[in-house]
Amino acid sequence: MAEDLHVNGETKEEKYKSIIPQIKSLIEGESDFIANMANICAALKYGFDFFWVGFYLVKDNQLVLAPFQGPVACTRIHFGKGVCGTAWKNNEVIIVDDVDAFPGHIACSSLSKSEIVLPIYNSQQKIVGVLDVDSDTYATFDKTDEKYLKQVLELLKF
Repeated sequence: MAEDLHVNGETKEEKYKSIIPQIKSLIEGESDFIANMANICAALKYGFDFFWVGFYLVKDNQLVLAPFQGPVACTRIHFGKGVCGTAWKNNEVIIVDDVDAFPGHIACSSLSKSEIVLPIYNSQQKIVGVLDVDSDTYATFDKTDEKYLKQVLELLKF
């Protein structure tokens, strides 16, 4: 596949349906999950013009920054802290319409306004990290993002 992505569609759902097969093709046959995470970040960041897209991986009971696209980010997040650490602790997707209203939010960038965080599971269904997507506008994310970002994560093999 060429390394150019073409996101088509008027609605968010149409855009996800357009980009997911391209992401699948992009990472298919590549066994290195770091490389695949990097390409997923780039595809989502530039395909949707999100403010920040990145992964954090569980290491020594912390989330440690992994591949991302966007401005510099927090390097380590403790279990149960901020949106990412809370999603990990509670084993759930968290959608935040206004990050300043989230108790204990960690402000890696003051420009981030809304966020979605999804746990990442290995083949034994253990959480090995999270996908964090931020927007510089309020209330960007919803159940449509959750549905399709879960499909993107299913393409990763941990």
